[in-house]
Amino acid sequence: MLKIRKMTEADLDQAASIAAGSFSQPWDRQGFAEALPLENACFLVSVKYDVVLGYCGLYMAADEGEIINVAVRSDSQRKGIADQLMRSILAEGRAYGVRRFFLEVRVSNQAAICLYEKHGFVRQGVRKDFYILPKEDAYIMNRIDALS
Repeated sequence: MLKIRKMTEADLDQAASIAAGSFSQPWDRQGFAEALPLENACFLVSVKYDVVLGYCGLYMAADEGEIINVAVRSDSQRKGIADQLMRSILAEGRAYGVRRFFLEVRVSNQAAICLYEKHGFVRQGVRKDFYILPKEDAYIMNRIDALS
């Protein structure tokens, strides 16, 4: 059974492995270890039988949150895991008072763009040469939730 929960220290090696397989400049184990205890950070993992299949993170400040590093193991993609992680991280952010979410995404990453648009994100601009290895622009996308 698939479960979404907060990332723990026991998940760090698996999360770092997923990052290494997903990004040209991935976070390493130390990066995750330093972020986990931060009060303004939330990292979630998708787990099945103690195997981490995906993760995502959110940094928060006041009523804003930056979604970072949504990633799923290559052998587990196209199974709705990223969708579940996005739903969960948005709910976590809202519980902390976040009303405006933003993120950057490679302009060529159509699968991620579709995922974000499905969750109410819209393109707000472009960061020129934001990514390196390879060099590429990023869309800035955001979502503003109504106050409840």
